[in-house]
Amino acid sequence: MSVRRAVTSPGGPWRLGRGLIALPLVLIAVITVIDIDSPTTIHLGPFLVAAPAITASFAGPGVTGAVGVLAVGAQVLIGQLHGGLLTPNHEAQIAALVVISIIVTLFRHLRDRRERQLHQIRSVAAAAQEVLLRPLPQRAGPLRIASMYLAAEAEARIGGDLYAAVPAPGAIRLVVGDVRGKGLSAVGEATVLVGAFRGSAYRNLLLPGIAEHLGNSVYWNATHLEGADPDTAESFVTAVIVDVRTDGPFIELVNCGHPPPLRLRNGTVEALEVAEPALPLGLSAAAESDFRVERFDFAPGDLLLLHTDGVIEARDHTGTFYPLLDRLTSWNETDPTALIRRLRHDLLGYAGGTLGDDAAAVAIAAPSETAK
Repeated sequence: MSVRRAVTSPGGPWRLGRGLIALPLVLIAVITVIDIDSPTTIHLGPFLVAAPAITASFAGPGVTGAVGVLAVGAQVLIGQLHGGLLTPNHEAQIAALVVISIIVTLFRHLRDRRERQLHQIRSVAAAAQEVLLRPLPQRAGPLRIASMYLAAEAEARIGGDLYAAVPAPGAIRLVVGDVRGKGLSAVGEATVLVGAFRGSAYRNLLLPGIAEHLGNSVYWNATHLEGADPDTAESFVTAVIVDVRTDGPFIELVNCGHPPPLRLRNGTVEALEVAEPALPLGLSAAAESDFRVERFDFAPGDLLLLHTDGVIEARDHTGTFYPLLDRLTSWNETDPTALIRRLRHDLLGYAGGTLGDDAAAVAIAAPSETAK
């Protein structure tokens, strides 16, 4: 499972608009009839302005303008039957209704143009996400995998968090990382690291070699590109690189200043802390000797959860951090897709629907005995 797009039923908003259009039309008819039947000292015509105002809330500028024309026509009819159109009162009411109808229609036009621009931005962001964060396969050999990505940047689908997976000899190799900061500069750094990770797959490097390659790619990008963004020059990436073995019940990992992976086993959750974590990638030129591989058991029935700090640093309305370990223990999920779906829903609910930082997570189920 990965990030999914919402699908809107074709014709739904149009059917809704056709039903709602009756409301301003009935309003115009009712106000006109009542005003005509009322004494000339009572003026209900000003209430006609409500018709185009209501229409603008659900219909486009064309329909809004048409309702405004009908409202002005109704006001002209009322004026004709109540003392003539040339009375100062009726002239003022007609002029005010024309001006307000034009303003409401114009605002609806500007709103529609803004919505079209946002739709284009979302479409571009979705396309960029598919290039940068290709959906992880639900199955990779004997492994079952699920992932999620939640961007903190307004109107964005991507940010500075990243994940990717490539095949390795006897294993599936994954990287989960977090670029310092968020927004476009963070997206650029994430693109560099993911591209370097995918490009190194054919070289069959060991984990320290992969970490060296990624660290130097980020460092070179930050220090050698002409005209680089000042934020990029000071950037770094925390990351965890994992080989989930398909030829044995264990995993191997290198941790570069990243939150430790979590292993779910028989209702308990354990953080896979390494004895010697490396520095984040990109702070300086790297060598293989800077990185140490550590091995952990990963038996049938286990789940591995890799995540970025946007998950554990999400806050509720009181400022309390998201209690990830407590949640995982209480859920006791054994399926990666179910775990990621539940985590996504619960995290957004806990944070009130808005995260302060990008958040990503990948869950992997250990190979079963029969798959080996």
